[in-house]
Amino acid sequence: MKKFKYFAIVILTASMFGCDKKLDLQNPNAQTSTQYWKTAADATAGVVAIYNSMIQDGSYMRMYPALSDGRGDDFKGDSPWGDLVQVANFTIPTTSGPVQWVWAQHYQWVYRTNQVLTNVPAITMDEGLKTRLLGQAYFLRALAYFNLARTYKVVPLILTIPKDQKDYYPPTASEDDIWNQIYTDFQKAATMLPVSYASVNGPDQGQKARATKGAAVGLLGKAYLYRQKWQEAANQFKQLIDGPELNTYSLMTDFRDNFKPTNENNAESLFEIQFADPETVGGTVGNYGGEPKANWKQVSSIGHTYAMEGFGYSDFLPTRWIYDEFKKEKTVDGQLDPRLLATIASYEPGVSELAYFGPWLNPKTNIYPRKYTHDGIPGFTNENNGIENSGINYRVLRYSDVLLMYAEALNELGQTAAAYPYIQKVRDRAHLPNLATTKPGMSQADMREQLGHERALEFAIEAQRINDIIRWGWLYKADKLAELKTHDVEFNTWTPGNEYLPVPQTELDVNKNLKPNPAN
Repeated sequence: MKKFKYFAIVILTASMFGCDKKLDLQNPNAQTSTQYWKTAADATAGVVAIYNSMIQDGSYMRMYPALSDGRGDDFKGDSPWGDLVQVANFTIPTTSGPVQWVWAQHYQWVYRTNQVLTNVPAITMDEGLKTRLLGQAYFLRALAYFNLARTYKVVPLILTIPKDQKDYYPPTASEDDIWNQIYTDFQKAATMLPVSYASVNGPDQGQKARATKGAAVGLLGKAYLYRQKWQEAANQFKQLIDGPELNTYSLMTDFRDNFKPTNENNAESLFEIQFADPETVGGTVGNYGGEPKANWKQVSSIGHTYAMEGFGYSDFLPTRWIYDEFKKEKTVDGQLDPRLLATIASYEPGVSELAYFGPWLNPKTNIYPRKYTHDGIPGFTNENNGIENSGINYRVLRYSDVLLMYAEALNELGQTAAAYPYIQKVRDRAHLPNLATTKPGMSQADMREQLGHERALEFAIEAQRINDIIRWGWLYKADKLAELKTHDVEFNTWTPGNEYLPVPQTELDVNKNLKPNPAN
């Protein structure tokens, strides 16, 4: 059940562009920022507007996950849309529309957080509610920059709303400045957000969709991990595993429960993006981008974009490598790893012979994505009415990620033996043998390889793999690059720097203070 509507918001307008006073026209049907930001209701709606930015095409509706998944060795382009194939083989031009959408949508998201952080402190309102709203804004700004830093490497760091024309052309910030701001914002969020909204007093009472303290702590740990701050990362993850207060998360028994439109915001989920079927929340106009309208949908396009031929666009396919990786190890009772058929749709004689509860109509040797599609979910015989209408929430951070990241941090801190139990918790859910028995006494280097394997299986098709590959430095190690090329032939056309998306050419043309990144 969705806990609040993303489109119950007002649109704030401001005369930000244009030097000629005669051209500074105000829309008489829209409030300006000086007329707004007066009441608690204004503050609450302003925060909801930030969440709205996360369900448009350049963010989690489709392009941010798709352009991340496409660059991993677990996914390959299979689309007539050239941009998607070029992203997947690392040859995307700087003029790509989807690359521009990701940039623009994330900066809309940042702008809305800055509006809240600038204007809400001065509003006279319940202090508890104010603190929670500001905590959410810090959390969401950190998440926006976390995505931008992983996608483009270096970007402008905008922390205030523009006051005059000189603010319209922000310079490129250093990597250290960007990541330090991510840490700072997640840290602030962790001190301001509740563990749960179940018992708060205010209009947000009981709304599971909002950012929590656990989500802030988890993503702060993940941000530290990405910059190899191992002890700082471990300290955050330990709070979520051992407590006190935050050790409320657990793994779902059924792995697929993490990718279905039912059982959302569950015990394994620290933070997820809320989508909904129009039959549940209404809406007739696609939520692709632009100024939101009251009749916008709240749907995800991921299901239809990834679904197999006959049910969706099939714009990407799993690689044979990831399929084979799932089959390397049988469960304790000699069966397939259950995550295989929750992640990949494949014809397995006597085991899996259907697609969307009907006959398998495609070649039986073909494999397709199943994660985040409706294939195999009771009640769905097609990809949610055959259009881009998915109501499946996108999971940003799961508890299994916390466990495997904690294991990684421990290994990097020289505590390899201590990493085993946390990996095994994830393996136990998949009914895999005890790693301490099958591979006892691994060295630190061996454990790194094992974690690469474990993360590939647990998080395939979750927009994680390329980020792991980048942060591990695999593309710049000759042996690992050669291995990646055997996993996915698209790595044959990778060249240094092109693991990132390029800074959009339109941005470089307009903003002379903006620097190209390594992919330009």
